[in-house]
Amino acid sequence: MSTQEALSALSQLLGDRLSRSKSDLAAHGASETHFPPAPPEAVAYPETTDEVSQIVQICARHGVPVTGWGAGTSLEGHALATRGGVTVDFGRMNKVLRVNPEDMDVTVQPGCTREALNQELRATGLFFPVDPGANASLGGMAATRASGTTAVRYGTMRDNVLALEVVLADGRVIRTGTRARKSSAGYDLTGLFVGSEGTLGLITELTLRLQGQPEAISSALCAFDEIGPAVDCVIATIQMGIPMARIEFLDAASVAAVNAASNTGLPVMPHLMVEFHGSEAGVAEQAESFGALVEDFGGHDFRWSSKTEERNALWEARHRAYWSILASKPGATAVVTDMCVPISRLAQAVEETRADIAQSSIPGPILGHVGDGNFHAILLVEQGNRAEMEEALALSGRMVERALTLGGTVTGEHGVGMGKLGYMESEHGQGWEVMGEIKRALDPANILNPGKVVRGN
Repeated sequence: MSTQEALSALSQLLGDRLSRSKSDLAAHGASETHFPPAPPEAVAYPETTDEVSQIVQICARHGVPVTGWGAGTSLEGHALATRGGVTVDFGRMNKVLRVNPEDMDVTVQPGCTREALNQELRATGLFFPVDPGANASLGGMAATRASGTTAVRYGTMRDNVLALEVVLADGRVIRTGTRARKSSAGYDLTGLFVGSEGTLGLITELTLRLQGQPEAISSALCAFDEIGPAVDCVIATIQMGIPMARIEFLDAASVAAVNAASNTGLPVMPHLMVEFHGSEAGVAEQAESFGALVEDFGGHDFRWSSKTEERNALWEARHRAYWSILASKPGATAVVTDMCVPISRLAQAVEETRADIAQSSIPGPILGHVGDGNFHAILLVEQGNRAEMEEALALSGRMVERALTLGGTVTGEHGVGMGKLGYMESEHGQGWEVMGEIKRALDPANILNPGKVVRGN
């Protein structure tokens, strides 16, 4: 491997768009959670698919690792250059290329963020529904198969990506999928790359499904005295088929942190946050049905709002809950868990997780997208405290085991990265070996995001 020769060739290709400044390397070596810094040796800023192809070809010739970078909001260390090499930052490839209102789809570059896309779509009456909370890049969202608060109604990135343009490990550029709404033509290569975390190719263009902006939107908060009835209310809501656009859970510790950071003034007890989309009559009917269920399960302190400003403030507070929880223990870092179980096992999973955390010395507020059976515990650890980190990781490991025992998955939306690598065999068995074979077939030199997703990578 000759990194210096590769960097020299990349410098000739990109000029000052190949950065080796300490600040750039540090920014691209940092994680949102507990993983230690892992800066690359250079950061490339391509502007076209052809440049991405040439970058990969140069790195392939010299055996230099290549790691993709979107907005850097991933939580499992996906974009950390653990083996050095070159990080490809897609921030300059951020255009909305084509909007097709009649077909309700859009084609974008990978660096375009979800907020920028929806701003561009405002005049069309359409919107892109997948909302992971952070203003993530759409390429990164596809690479990690992201979801979020609205997945209970609109699905995850798996359900909303129609087609991709991808640069492979040898520099070839391929297109997967079409703008047609269905196809039975061969293997589903689009599905293969969505969730591959940059280990099989670099996404350089995406075609996405759009949705019509709802005529009416209404949001609500309601409190419960205990976690159990709140979760049971969620299960009943889903089983009754009430079409929620969002249904989120926060335990009392999460509410206390949100209150402190966002001045929301909520009672410090478990809460559900919900949202309905549809016609005026439909939203009213859905809200009435949900309200009756909440009453049956002992919920109270209802706060309804159909005003845009109030709804936005509500969901902004929810989206900032992670940072609010971090701020509740100054100087802390976090091990962020991400388990997902069948909806019928949700109450058991949450209650057992809460009891496990209560028996530990680690604070661990619980929140999540419970309409999907997906929830998180934010395990707060004093930075540099090895004993606390070991305890948090042991807690996280038991949560993973619990999820698998209950028929669930080790990660509902955060992805594998480095953090969930050790659990993949338990979930997938021999299927994990097949994933490794696919990786070796498409990237035999192992230059694309090495150390992530598969064994021995």
